[in-house]
Amino acid sequence: MLTTFRIGDKAVHPAHGVGEVTAIEKREIAGSLGVFYVLKILDSGMKVMVPTQATESVGLRGVMSAPEAETVLEVFRSEEKAVGSGPWNRRQRAYNEMIKSGSPVEVAKVLRDLLRIKLRHEKDLSYGERRLMDQARSLLLRELALARHTNEAEVERQIESMFTLAS
Repeated sequence: MLTTFRIGDKAVHPAHGVGEVTAIEKREIAGSLGVFYVLKILDSGMKVMVPTQATESVGLRGVMSAPEAETVLEVFRSEEKAVGSGPWNRRQRAYNEMIKSGSPVEVAKVLRDLLRIKLRHEKDLSYGERRLMDQARSLLLRELALARHTNEAEVERQIESMFTLAS
C-alpha cells in the first residue's frame, strides 16, 4: 500500500527522524521524470527528497498514533534485553540494524538497553554506545512527543523516570 502525504504533513524518515513535507516536486533525475516529497527534517533542518513511488521501500511513514506511542513506551517498562551479551562490535551491529529498521519499537529497545546500562549500572558509556543512544533518542523523542501531544523534554523525563523507579 502506497502511503501518500500532503504538504504540511509530518512524516518519519527511518534515518533522519521526523520531518515536515514542505513540497511535492517533479524532477528529472538520470533521464527519467519522478515526483518527490521534499521533507524538512525537524531536528537538523536538512532537506531530504523521497520519490513518491518509493515511500514504502525507503521506510517513510506517518507519525505514530497515541496508542502506538503507548506501545513504544511499554518497551521501556520491559525487563527484557534486545541484544544479548557478547563482544561490543556484535552488539553494535545488532543495534545499528534495529535503528535502520525504522521501527519505533526497535529503536526504543536500543534506547532502553543503553539507558539501562547508563542509569542503572551507573557506568559510563563508550563513545560508540553514546553515539547509538543519542541517535536512538533523537529518532524517537520527537515522534513520541508529537504522538502524545507533549514536548520532548517531558517524554525524556517520563522515560528516564521508568529506570530510576525500577532500580
